[in-house]
Amino acid sequence: MTNLGHIVFYVRDLERSVKFYTEVVGLGLRGMIFNGRAALLSGGSTHHELLLIQAGDAQGQVHGRRIGLYHVGWKIGDSIEQLKTLHDKLKDLDYAIDGLSDHTISHSIYLRDPDGNEVELYVDNPDYDWSNDDSWMEAPVKRLILG
Repeated sequence: MTNLGHIVFYVRDLERSVKFYTEVVGLGLRGMIFNGRAALLSGGSTHHELLLIQAGDAQGQVHGRRIGLYHVGWKIGDSIEQLKTLHDKLKDLDYAIDGLSDHTISHSIYLRDPDGNEVELYVDNPDYDWSNDDSWMEAPVKRLILG
């Protein structure tokens, strides 16, 4: 195996979720399938990295400690400046931000999609050579300040 191919989420409101993943995460809408009940979205790496399927009024996410998916991380660029620009955009769009973290190897913004799924938007730290230095694995997560 070389790559994670795609993720599939059931969503309450397809239009609202497509708006979040295009406007906030930056994915492009590649097409609609299943008679308009599902959307294919991609960042350009493949035909789709995310499939959203309209589920309507179904039971939502269980939060807190549990078994199952914790969050999905999307790399949004290559510089801290791009992350700062996204942070400003999220504030302008009035999206609630759950947290900001410095993971040594990466810098991250955490928020929830419209259905409560946790989403991490991050950039790798260009000053850290993770391919030759694995000391980040024991480094504590630090608070990230984005201005």
